[in-house]
Amino acid sequence: MVHFLYQIQEINMKSRKIPKKIERRKKTVWIMILCAVVLFWTILPPSLGKIPLFYDDNGTVIPDSISEKIFIDVDGTEIGLLITGKNKSNPVLLFLGGGPGIPEYLLEYQKPSKLADEFVVCYLEYRGTSISYNSNIDAASLTTERYLSDTAAVTEYLKNRFSQEKIYLMGHSFGTFIGIQAALKHPESYHAYLAMSQIADQSESEIIAYQFMLNQYRQMNNQKMIREFEKYPIASSDRAYSDYCLSPLRDRSMHDLGVGTTHTMDSVITGIFLPSLRCKVYTPLERINIWRGKQFTASSPVGTDRMQFNTFAEVPCLKIPVYFFSGIYDYTCCYSLQKKYFDAVNAPLKGFYTFHNSAHSPLWEESDRFIEILIQDVLNGTNEQSD
Repeated sequence: MVHFLYQIQEINMKSRKIPKKIERRKKTVWIMILCAVVLFWTILPPSLGKIPLFYDDNGTVIPDSISEKIFIDVDGTEIGLLITGKNKSNPVLLFLGGGPGIPEYLLEYQKPSKLADEFVVCYLEYRGTSISYNSNIDAASLTTERYLSDTAAVTEYLKNRFSQEKIYLMGHSFGTFIGIQAALKHPESYHAYLAMSQIADQSESEIIAYQFMLNQYRQMNNQKMIREFEKYPIASSDRAYSDYCLSPLRDRSMHDLGVGTTHTMDSVITGIFLPSLRCKVYTPLERINIWRGKQFTASSPVGTDRMQFNTFAEVPCLKIPVYFFSGIYDYTCCYSLQKKYFDAVNAPLKGFYTFHNSAHSPLWEESDRFIEILIQDVLNGTNEQSD
């Protein structure tokens, strides 16, 4: 009987412990959920995706300024545009960014360049990328001709909207692949073509950059990186070239050695990827779509074409003034080839500007000098500060 009573007492004690265990587990689960939510919103903070407005010294929005994120229909597809400027009466600049897939405004958001002080700047977000991303788009349809048609359509939209007979056209990296061809096809639409890190002969550029980086790692006696590079004999194998260009090794090494996006950016993850997830100009979904679009377009026809583009052969001359802005540490589009192409191309007016503390993005690495050149040379149609 005593033993039986003892068992009953033990069961009662256990039954009281079970709810306590359940409560502790519930608390643990809620704490984990809360931590996950905090972490998620820290990495991907909420926002409505609005472009910052321009304010005067009194905190009032400048009346003639513009800050818009809009979509226009181009052949049945919505193409996203970010338009920003302190004065709607300023000259209009269509900015074709890099990638394809990395919005140019990300760099402007991180390091404002005052470009919008002098121009109404329109950042074109390419079909299939960023806010123009649509999972229903067929990647095979993303051709060079399609991107050129989109650029022409956006140009006409800007000319009509801002009552301009001509606008300025700027390309950066991949954007120079599209931009220089757009300038060749429609010189009547543009005052001048501005090339930041112009693609010249990208196959040759990749081989030069590859050899430079391999030599750097050899000097460091970095056997791990030497072995990684030697897996891709890009000078003798088309397959190796293609695989290398799509591999993380290329970008990782360029940033490691200070010859990538900027001279001081040592990682794509910390320099572009994480900041893109926190950029409140885009909604959380749009930020995710930036990287969906980047992956989507990497192996598209236009993404493949740019890696084989030879500007020497394709664009030997232009009918409008051309201005080249080149960072001396740039191996994404090799500085030496940019200079060689500039010397070869025929144009009514040419200007070449070397940025001695920059790699691939001099507008955001040496912003003051870049803007000074725009004001003194580009807007005046001269090349007095050219190298």
